[in-house]
Amino acid sequence: MSVELSIEQARALALTAQGLRGTPFPVSPATARSASLARRTTAVRGVLEHCGAIQLDTISVLARSHELIPYARLGPIGRESVEAALWPSENPANSFEYWSHAACVLPAELWPWFAFRRRFFQRRGQGWHKVPRASLAALRRQLNEGPLTTRDIGGAKSGGEWWDWSESKIGMEWLLYIGDVVVARRVGWRRVYDLPERTLDPLLLTQTGAGSNTWEVTDAIEGPSDEECVRHLALLGARAIGIGTAVDIFDVHRLGPRYTGKRHCASVLSDLVADGELTEVSVQGWKAPAYADPQLLAQGSSRGRHRTTLLSPFDSLVWHRGRTQRLFDFEYQLEAYVPAAKRVYGYFTMPVLRGGTLVARVDPKRDGRTLVARQVTFETSDGTGAPNGVVAKSAVEGTATALVEAMRWVGCTDVRIERVLPATAARPLNDRVRAALAS
Repeated sequence: MSVELSIEQARALALTAQGLRGTPFPVSPATARSASLARRTTAVRGVLEHCGAIQLDTISVLARSHELIPYARLGPIGRESVEAALWPSENPANSFEYWSHAACVLPAELWPWFAFRRRFFQRRGQGWHKVPRASLAALRRQLNEGPLTTRDIGGAKSGGEWWDWSESKIGMEWLLYIGDVVVARRVGWRRVYDLPERTLDPLLLTQTGAGSNTWEVTDAIEGPSDEECVRHLALLGARAIGIGTAVDIFDVHRLGPRYTGKRHCASVLSDLVADGELTEVSVQGWKAPAYADPQLLAQGSSRGRHRTTLLSPFDSLVWHRGRTQRLFDFEYQLEAYVPAAKRVYGYFTMPVLRGGTLVARVDPKRDGRTLVARQVTFETSDGTGAPNGVVAKSAVEGTATALVEAMRWVGCTDVRIERVLPATAARPLNDRVRAALAS
Protein backbone atom coordinates (compact mmCIF):
# COMPACT_ATOMS: atom_id res chain seq x y z
CA MET A 1 0.00 0.00 0.00
CA SER A 2 1.42 3.38 -1.00
CA VAL A 3 2.29 6.18 1.39
CA GLU A 4 -0.35 8.92 1.60
CA LEU A 5 0.82 12.54 1.56
CA SER A 6 -0.97 15.84 1.97
CA ILE A 7 -0.43 18.50 -0.68
CA GLU A 8 1.60 20.48 1.91
CA GLN A 9 3.92 17.49 2.41
CA ALA A 10 4.30 17.07 -1.34
CA ARG A 11 5.22 20.75 -1.72
CA ALA A 12 7.83 20.44 1.02
CA LEU A 13 9.41 17.47 -0.74
CA ALA A 14 9.47 19.30 -4.07
CA LEU A 15 10.98 22.48 -2.62
CA THR A 16 13.61 20.57 -0.65
CA ALA A 17 14.59 18.56 -3.71
CA GLN A 18 14.93 21.75 -5.73
CA GLY A 19 17.11 23.52 -3.16
CA LEU A 20 14.43 26.09 -2.31
CA ARG A 21 13.82 24.88 1.24
CA GLY A 22 16.59 24.44 3.77
CA THR A 23 20.27 25.29 3.23
CA PRO A 24 21.84 22.60 1.01
CA PHE A 25 24.50 24.89 -0.50
CA PRO A 26 27.72 26.39 0.92
CA VAL A 27 26.40 29.91 0.23
CA SER A 28 23.05 31.31 1.35
CA PRO A 29 21.25 34.46 0.16
CA ALA A 30 22.38 36.17 3.37
CA THR A 31 26.08 35.43 2.71
CA ALA A 32 26.18 35.50 -1.10
CA ARG A 33 27.60 39.01 -1.51
CA SER A 34 30.38 38.51 1.02
CA ALA A 35 31.41 35.00 -0.06
CA SER A 36 34.56 34.46 -2.11
CA LEU A 37 34.32 33.77 -5.84
CA ALA A 38 35.51 30.21 -5.27
CA ARG A 39 32.81 29.60 -2.68
CA ARG A 40 30.10 31.14 -4.85
CA THR A 41 31.26 29.11 -7.85
CA THR A 42 31.10 25.93 -5.78
CA ALA A 43 27.58 26.85 -4.68
CA VAL A 44 26.42 27.36 -8.29
CA ARG A 45 27.93 24.01 -9.16
CA GLY A 46 25.91 22.59 -6.27
CA VAL A 47 22.72 24.04 -7.76
CA LEU A 48 23.48 22.28 -11.06
CA GLU A 49 24.08 18.97 -9.27
CA HIS A 50 20.97 19.44 -7.13
CA CYS A 51 18.63 20.28 -10.01
CA GLY A 52 20.27 17.96 -12.51
CA ALA A 53 19.91 20.45 -15.37
CA ILE A 54 19.81 24.21 -15.85
CA GLN A 55 17.81 25.35 -18.85
CA LEU A 56 19.23 27.84 -21.32
CA ASP A 57 17.17 30.42 -23.18
CA THR A 58 17.90 33.52 -25.23
CA ILE A 59 15.24 35.68 -23.51
CA SER A 60 16.88 38.10 -21.12
CA VAL A 61 14.74 40.41 -18.97
CA LEU A 62 16.34 40.75 -15.53
CA ALA A 63 19.07 38.34 -16.59
CA ARG A 64 19.40 35.23 -18.70
CA SER A 65 17.57 32.17 -17.45
CA HIS A 66 20.72 30.24 -16.51
CA GLU A 67 21.56 33.10 -14.12
CA LEU A 68 18.06 33.27 -12.64
CA ILE A 69 18.04 29.63 -11.52
CA PRO A 70 21.11 29.90 -9.22
CA TYR A 71 19.95 33.35 -8.08
CA ALA A 72 16.59 31.95 -6.94
CA ARG A 73 18.43 29.53 -4.63
CA LEU A 74 21.57 31.41 -3.63
CA GLY A 75 20.70 35.08 -3.87
CA PRO A 76 23.05 37.67 -5.43
CA ILE A 77 26.00 35.42 -6.24
CA GLY A 78 27.18 37.39 -9.31
CA ARG A 79 27.42 36.59 -12.99
CA GLU A 80 31.10 35.68 -12.83
CA SER A 81 30.43 32.78 -10.45
CA VAL A 82 27.69 31.42 -12.73
CA GLU A 83 29.99 31.57 -15.76
CA ALA A 84 32.86 29.95 -13.85
CA ALA A 85 30.63 27.13 -12.60
CA LEU A 86 28.74 26.32 -15.80
CA TRP A 87 31.49 27.01 -18.36
CA PRO A 88 34.85 26.58 -16.62
CA SER A 89 37.98 27.15 -18.70
CA GLU A 90 39.89 24.06 -17.61
CA ASN A 91 39.70 20.46 -18.84
CA PRO A 92 38.32 17.96 -18.14
CA ALA A 93 35.08 19.92 -18.14
CA ASN A 94 32.63 19.41 -15.30
CA SER A 95 29.55 20.26 -17.40
CA PHE A 96 28.30 20.20 -20.98
CA GLU A 97 25.35 21.45 -23.02
CA TYR A 98 22.85 19.10 -24.56
CA TRP A 99 19.16 18.44 -25.18
CA SER A 100 17.59 17.42 -21.88
CA HIS A 101 14.33 19.07 -20.78
CA ALA A 102 15.25 21.56 -23.49
CA ALA A 103 18.66 23.05 -24.26
CA CYS A 104 20.36 22.66 -20.87
CA VAL A 105 23.66 22.70 -19.05
CA LEU A 106 24.20 19.25 -17.51
CA PRO A 107 26.78 17.79 -15.10
CA ALA A 108 29.57 16.11 -17.07
CA GLU A 109 28.90 12.77 -15.42
CA LEU A 110 25.61 12.57 -17.32
CA TRP A 111 27.40 12.41 -20.69
CA PRO A 112 27.31 8.58 -20.95
CA TRP A 113 23.63 8.45 -20.04
CA PHE A 114 22.59 10.56 -23.01
CA ALA A 115 23.95 7.93 -25.40
CA PHE A 116 20.33 6.89 -26.03
CA ARG A 117 19.52 10.35 -27.40
CA ARG A 118 22.66 10.52 -29.53
CA ARG A 119 21.65 7.17 -31.02
CA PHE A 120 18.14 8.50 -31.65
CA PHE A 121 19.51 11.42 -33.64
CA GLN A 122 21.90 9.12 -35.48
CA ARG A 123 19.04 6.81 -36.51
CA ARG A 124 16.74 9.69 -37.44
CA GLY A 125 19.28 11.35 -39.70
CA GLN A 126 19.93 15.03 -40.18
CA GLY A 127 16.31 16.10 -40.09
CA TRP A 128 15.16 19.35 -41.58
CA HIS A 129 18.46 20.23 -43.29
CA LYS A 130 21.00 18.08 -45.04
CA VAL A 131 24.69 18.93 -44.91
CA PRO A 132 26.97 17.38 -47.55
CA ARG A 133 29.36 14.75 -46.24
CA ALA A 134 32.28 16.79 -47.54
CA SER A 135 31.21 19.75 -45.40
CA LEU A 136 30.96 17.56 -42.29
CA ALA A 137 34.40 16.13 -43.02
CA ALA A 138 35.79 19.67 -43.37
CA LEU A 139 34.31 20.65 -40.00
CA ARG A 140 35.87 17.60 -38.38
CA ARG A 141 39.26 18.52 -39.85
CA GLN A 142 38.94 22.03 -38.45
CA LEU A 143 38.04 20.67 -35.03
CA ASN A 144 41.14 18.48 -35.05
CA GLU A 145 43.13 21.71 -35.03
CA GLY A 146 41.36 23.08 -31.95
CA PRO A 147 38.02 24.30 -30.54
CA LEU A 148 35.81 26.48 -32.72
CA THR A 149 33.01 29.01 -32.42
CA THR A 150 30.52 29.76 -35.20
CA ARG A 151 32.60 32.86 -35.97
CA ASP A 152 35.56 30.58 -36.70
CA ILE A 153 33.55 28.60 -39.25
CA GLY A 154 32.08 31.57 -41.07
CA GLY A 155 29.17 32.58 -38.86
CA ALA A 156 25.92 31.04 -37.66
CA LYS A 157 23.53 32.65 -40.18
CA SER A 158 22.97 32.60 -43.90
CA GLY A 159 21.87 36.22 -43.87
CA GLY A 160 18.13 35.75 -43.39
CA GLU A 161 16.03 35.54 -40.22
CA TRP A 162 17.51 34.33 -36.94
CA TRP A 163 16.60 30.69 -37.65
CA ASP A 164 18.24 30.80 -41.10
CA TRP A 165 21.38 28.95 -40.04
CA SER A 166 24.43 28.68 -42.25
CA GLU A 167 25.47 25.28 -43.57
CA SER A 168 28.46 25.23 -41.22
CA LYS A 169 26.25 26.00 -38.20
CA ILE A 170 23.78 23.27 -39.17
CA GLY A 171 26.63 20.82 -39.66
CA MET A 172 28.22 21.65 -36.33
CA GLU A 173 24.90 21.27 -34.50
CA TRP A 174 24.39 17.89 -36.16
CA LEU A 175 27.81 16.76 -34.93
CA LEU A 176 26.76 17.98 -31.49
CA TYR A 177 23.51 15.97 -31.63
CA ILE A 178 25.33 12.71 -32.34
CA GLY A 179 28.14 13.33 -29.87
CA ASP A 180 31.04 13.88 -32.26
CA VAL A 181 31.23 17.38 -30.79
CA VAL A 182 30.67 18.68 -27.27
CA VAL A 183 29.95 22.17 -25.94
CA ALA A 184 31.43 22.65 -22.50
CA ARG A 185 32.02 26.40 -22.48
CA ARG A 186 30.99 29.65 -24.11
CA VAL A 187 32.65 32.88 -25.12
CA GLY A 188 30.10 35.54 -24.35
CA TRP A 189 26.95 33.85 -25.58
CA ARG A 190 28.71 31.94 -28.39
CA ARG A 191 29.10 28.22 -28.04
CA VAL A 192 32.61 26.78 -28.19
CA TYR A 193 32.56 23.47 -30.10
CA ASP A 194 35.24 20.92 -29.22
CA LEU A 195 36.01 17.23 -29.41
CA PRO A 196 34.75 15.07 -26.50
CA GLU A 197 38.13 13.32 -26.18
CA ARG A 198 39.83 16.70 -25.73
CA THR A 199 37.23 18.07 -23.31
CA LEU A 200 35.70 15.33 -21.14
CA ASP A 201 37.21 12.90 -18.65
CA PRO A 202 38.24 9.78 -20.62
CA LEU A 203 36.30 7.60 -18.17
CA LEU A 204 33.09 9.21 -19.42
CA LEU A 205 33.79 8.20 -23.02
CA THR A 206 34.45 4.45 -22.96
CA GLN A 207 33.98 1.47 -20.64
CA THR A 208 33.72 -1.39 -23.12
CA GLY A 209 34.93 -4.57 -21.45
CA ALA A 210 35.05 -2.95 -18.01
CA GLY A 211 32.95 -5.63 -16.27
CA SER A 212 29.40 -6.92 -15.97
CA ASN A 213 27.87 -3.52 -16.71
CA THR A 214 29.75 -3.02 -19.94
CA TRP A 215 28.64 -0.44 -22.41
CA GLU A 216 27.66 -1.24 -25.95
CA VAL A 217 28.31 0.27 -29.34
CA THR A 218 24.99 0.73 -31.13
CA ASP A 219 24.56 2.88 -34.23
CA ALA A 220 28.27 3.68 -33.92
CA ILE A 221 27.69 5.32 -30.52
CA GLU A 222 29.20 3.85 -27.36
CA GLY A 223 27.51 4.01 -23.99
CA PRO A 224 25.08 2.25 -21.68
CA SER A 225 22.15 0.57 -23.43
CA ASP A 226 19.11 2.68 -24.23
CA GLU A 227 17.18 0.85 -21.50
CA GLU A 228 19.88 1.57 -18.91
CA CYS A 229 20.00 5.24 -19.95
CA VAL A 230 16.25 5.70 -19.58
CA ARG A 231 16.18 3.99 -16.19
CA HIS A 232 19.09 6.02 -14.84
CA LEU A 233 17.77 9.37 -16.08
CA ALA A 234 14.28 8.58 -14.80
CA LEU A 235 15.73 7.95 -11.34
CA LEU A 236 17.77 11.16 -11.45
CA GLY A 237 14.71 13.07 -12.66
CA ALA A 238 12.62 11.75 -9.77
CA ARG A 239 15.29 12.74 -7.28
CA ALA A 240 15.65 16.21 -8.82
CA ILE A 241 11.95 17.04 -8.45
CA GLY A 242 11.48 15.08 -5.20
CA ILE A 243 7.99 13.89 -6.02
CA GLY A 244 5.97 13.53 -9.19
CA THR A 245 3.77 11.38 -11.36
CA ALA A 246 5.22 9.27 -14.16
CA VAL A 247 4.57 12.13 -16.58
CA ASP A 248 6.34 14.62 -14.28
CA ILE A 249 9.38 12.39 -13.85
CA PHE A 250 9.84 11.53 -17.51
CA ASP A 251 9.40 15.21 -18.42
CA VAL A 252 12.55 16.24 -16.52
CA HIS A 253 14.85 14.94 -19.25
CA ARG A 254 12.06 14.55 -21.85
CA LEU A 255 12.36 10.75 -21.98
CA GLY A 256 9.04 9.96 -23.65
CA PRO A 257 7.00 9.30 -25.66
CA ARG A 258 9.50 9.76 -28.49
CA TYR A 259 12.02 7.53 -26.75
CA THR A 260 9.89 5.20 -24.65
CA GLY A 261 6.20 4.27 -24.54
CA LYS A 262 3.78 4.39 -21.61
CA ARG A 263 4.17 0.69 -20.84
CA HIS A 264 7.94 0.98 -20.72
CA CYS A 265 7.69 4.07 -18.50
CA ALA A 266 5.45 2.15 -16.09
CA SER A 267 7.83 -0.80 -16.14
CA VAL A 268 10.84 1.44 -15.38
CA LEU A 269 9.10 3.03 -12.39
CA SER A 270 7.88 -0.33 -11.10
CA ASP A 271 11.43 -1.68 -11.21
CA LEU A 272 12.77 1.40 -9.39
CA VAL A 273 10.13 0.94 -6.67
CA ALA A 274 10.90 -2.78 -6.39
CA ASP A 275 14.60 -1.99 -6.03
CA GLY A 276 13.92 0.56 -3.27
CA GLU A 277 15.15 3.48 -5.37
CA LEU A 278 11.71 5.18 -5.36
CA THR A 279 8.64 4.99 -3.14
CA GLU A 280 5.15 4.95 -4.61
CA VAL A 281 2.91 7.51 -2.90
CA SER A 282 -0.54 8.99 -3.26
CA VAL A 283 -0.94 12.76 -2.99
CA GLN A 284 -4.07 14.55 -1.83
CA GLY A 285 -6.05 15.66 -4.89
CA TRP A 286 -3.84 13.91 -7.46
CA LYS A 287 -5.55 11.34 -9.68
CA ALA A 288 -2.42 9.52 -10.82
CA PRO A 289 -0.04 7.68 -8.48
CA ALA A 290 3.16 9.53 -7.63
CA TYR A 291 6.72 8.52 -6.85
CA ALA A 292 9.01 10.10 -4.27
CA ASP A 293 12.65 10.04 -3.30
CA PRO A 294 12.74 7.72 -0.25
CA GLN A 295 15.63 9.67 1.31
CA LEU A 296 13.51 12.82 1.33
CA LEU A 297 10.55 10.89 2.73
CA ALA A 298 12.77 9.59 5.52
CA GLN A 299 13.47 13.15 6.65
CA GLY A 300 9.86 13.27 7.77
CA SER A 301 8.88 16.55 9.39
CA SER A 302 12.36 18.09 9.29
CA ARG A 303 12.10 21.83 8.83
CA GLY A 304 13.94 24.25 6.60
CA ARG A 305 13.75 27.91 5.80
CA HIS A 306 11.67 28.68 2.71
CA ARG A 307 13.19 30.92 0.05
CA THR A 308 11.34 34.10 -0.95
CA THR A 309 12.22 34.95 -4.54
CA LEU A 310 11.19 35.57 -8.13
CA LEU A 311 11.33 32.42 -10.27
CA SER A 312 12.29 32.22 -13.93
CA PRO A 313 9.63 30.75 -16.24
CA PHE A 314 12.38 28.25 -17.08
CA ASP A 315 13.02 27.26 -13.46
CA SER A 316 12.85 23.50 -12.99
CA LEU A 317 10.43 23.93 -10.07
CA VAL A 318 7.77 25.09 -12.55
CA TRP A 319 8.92 23.28 -15.71
CA HIS A 320 5.86 21.06 -15.93
CA ARG A 321 2.86 23.41 -15.88
CA GLY A 322 0.43 20.61 -14.97
CA ARG A 323 2.54 19.67 -11.96
CA THR A 324 2.78 23.33 -10.99
CA GLN A 325 -0.99 23.52 -10.89
CA ARG A 326 -1.30 20.28 -8.93
CA LEU A 327 1.35 21.28 -6.40
CA PHE A 328 0.59 24.98 -5.95
CA ASP A 329 -2.93 25.45 -7.37
CA PHE A 330 -1.24 27.92 -9.72
CA GLU A 331 -2.15 28.03 -13.40
CA TYR A 332 0.90 29.32 -15.19
CA GLN A 333 1.93 30.10 -18.76
CA LEU A 334 4.84 32.01 -20.25
CA GLU A 335 3.19 34.66 -22.41
CA ALA A 336 6.30 35.86 -24.26
CA TYR A 337 5.07 34.02 -27.34
CA VAL A 338 1.45 35.15 -26.96
CA PRO A 339 0.40 38.22 -29.02
CA ALA A 340 0.64 41.32 -26.81
CA ALA A 341 -3.08 42.07 -27.05
CA LYS A 342 -3.93 38.61 -25.70
CA ARG A 343 -1.58 38.59 -22.72
CA VAL A 344 -3.24 38.39 -19.32
CA TYR A 345 -0.29 38.72 -16.96
CA GLY A 346 2.56 40.08 -19.10
CA TYR A 347 5.48 39.25 -21.37
CA PHE A 348 7.80 37.49 -18.91
CA THR A 349 5.75 36.80 -15.81
CA MET A 350 7.83 35.46 -12.95
CA PRO A 351 6.10 33.59 -10.12
CA VAL A 352 6.78 34.84 -6.60
CA LEU A 353 7.71 32.06 -4.18
CA ARG A 354 6.92 32.85 -0.54
CA GLY A 355 6.49 30.50 2.41
CA GLY A 356 6.48 27.43 0.19
CA THR A 357 3.67 28.67 -2.07
CA LEU A 358 3.38 30.71 -5.26
CA VAL A 359 1.65 33.91 -4.18
CA ALA A 360 1.88 36.29 -7.16
CA ARG A 361 3.18 36.95 -10.66
CA VAL A 362 5.44 39.83 -11.62
CA ASP A 363 6.08 41.03 -15.17
CA PRO A 364 9.40 42.89 -14.81
CA LYS A 365 11.63 44.99 -17.03
CA ARG A 366 14.59 47.30 -16.52
CA ASP A 367 14.38 50.99 -17.29
CA GLY A 368 17.83 52.43 -16.70
CA ARG A 369 18.53 52.04 -12.98
CA THR A 370 14.89 51.27 -12.17
CA LEU A 371 13.35 47.81 -11.94
CA VAL A 372 9.83 48.23 -13.29
CA ALA A 373 7.02 45.85 -12.33
CA ARG A 374 4.73 46.39 -15.30
CA GLN A 375 2.09 44.23 -13.64
CA VAL A 376 1.87 42.44 -10.31
CA THR A 377 -0.97 39.94 -10.06
CA PHE A 378 -1.66 38.39 -6.68
CA GLU A 379 -3.27 35.05 -6.02
CA THR A 380 -6.48 35.85 -4.13
CA SER A 381 -9.02 34.04 -2.02
CA ASP A 382 -11.50 33.86 -4.89
CA GLY A 383 -9.22 33.61 -7.93
CA THR A 384 -6.17 35.28 -9.39
CA GLY A 385 -6.45 39.06 -9.48
CA ALA A 386 -10.17 39.15 -8.75
CA PRO A 387 -11.17 42.70 -7.80
CA ASN A 388 -12.90 41.59 -4.62
CA GLY A 389 -10.38 38.96 -3.67
CA VAL A 390 -8.43 39.06 -0.45
CA VAL A 391 -4.65 39.22 -0.73
CA ALA A 392 -2.71 37.71 2.13
CA LYS A 393 -0.43 40.13 4.00
CA SER A 394 2.42 37.64 3.69
CA ALA A 395 2.01 37.65 -0.10
CA VAL A 396 2.41 41.43 -0.22
CA GLU A 397 5.44 41.30 2.08
CA GLY A 398 7.02 38.47 0.10
CA THR A 399 6.50 40.17 -3.25
CA ALA A 400 8.01 43.42 -1.95
CA THR A 401 11.00 41.50 -0.57
CA ALA A 402 11.49 39.64 -3.86
CA LEU A 403 11.29 42.83 -5.93
CA VAL A 404 13.79 44.76 -3.84
CA GLU A 405 16.27 41.87 -3.66
CA ALA A 406 16.06 41.40 -7.44
CA MET A 407 16.49 45.16 -7.93
CA ARG A 408 19.73 45.16 -5.95
CA TRP A 409 20.98 42.01 -7.64
CA VAL A 410 20.70 43.47 -11.16
CA GLY A 411 22.31 46.77 -10.14
CA CYS A 412 19.21 48.97 -10.07
CA THR A 413 18.49 51.53 -7.35
CA ASP A 414 14.71 51.86 -7.42
CA VAL A 415 11.49 49.91 -7.99
CA ARG A 416 8.49 51.27 -9.87
CA ILE A 417 5.18 49.43 -9.84
CA GLU A 418 2.86 50.28 -12.72
CA ARG A 419 -0.18 48.07 -12.18
CA VAL A 420 -1.39 45.80 -9.37
CA LEU A 421 -4.25 43.30 -9.42
CA PRO A 422 -6.37 43.43 -7.41
CA ALA A 423 -6.01 47.21 -7.17
CA THR A 424 -6.70 47.12 -3.41
CA ALA A 425 -3.22 45.61 -2.97
CA ALA A 426 -1.43 48.44 -4.76
CA ARG A 427 -0.96 50.74 -1.79
CA PRO A 428 0.14 48.04 0.67
CA LEU A 429 2.64 46.72 -1.90
CA ASN A 430 4.09 50.15 -2.63
CA ASP A 431 4.34 50.87 1.09
CA ARG A 432 6.21 47.60 1.71
CA VAL A 433 8.56 48.26 -1.22
CA ARG A 434 9.37 51.77 0.09
CA ALA A 435 10.04 50.35 3.55
CA ALA A 436 12.32 47.66 2.10
CA LEU A 437 14.22 50.22 0.04
CA ALA A 438 14.78 52.34 3.12
CA SER A 439 16.10 49.47 5.21
